[in-house]
Amino acid sequence: MANRESGTTPANVAGHATQKDALRRNHLSLLGLFGVKNNLSAMMRMPSGRTKVVTRGSRLSGGQVIAIDADGVILQKNGKASRIEMPGS
Repeated sequence: MANRESGTTPANVAGHATQKDALRRNHLSLLGLFGVKNNLSAMMRMPSGRTKVVTRGSRLSGGQVIAIDADGVILQKNGKASRIEMPGS
């Protein structure tokens, strides 16, 4: 909870809620998963820093999204599949 007087988050709360260097700059990263279990969407951070919501079939610079499950996003590029997991998992 933010400190209402100063508008800042207490250090002990911020320490539990954040991970140092969890997102690598200039890389594709998974920020979150949402939706119903059999039709998940994902919020991705692009290498440029912009965010994009993707679903199965979406195209990204890292390839095409071929699946999204509770463990992350699976991309296919040049016939090779790779998984992107949540940072810190």
